[in-house]
Amino acid sequence: MPKNSGDDCDKRRQGLPLGVPKRGCSRVEAAQYVGVGTSKFDELVEDGRMPKPKRIDGRRVWDRHQLDMAFTALPDNNDRDDIWDTVAR
Repeated sequence: MPKNSGDDCDKRRQGLPLGVPKRGCSRVEAAQYVGVGTSKFDELVEDGRMPKPKRIDGRRVWDRHQLDMAFTALPDNNDRDDIWDTVAR
């Protein structure tokens, strides 16, 4: 995944004034926004860990606020043993 500024959902501003964040994200932008590839993002949407998109005519658009809430709700370490806990002992 390419290095980004941390705000991929806002990459294509389309004439918005500086400081005004873009609300809707494409599938690719939404995946980059939460830090995963598109295949993993599709899996997260399918299993309900990420929100489904809104429909605007024929286009699918993810709401940045819903992405933020879904990301916050994800577990911190996916209930797996953290290798760094073992290393730190």
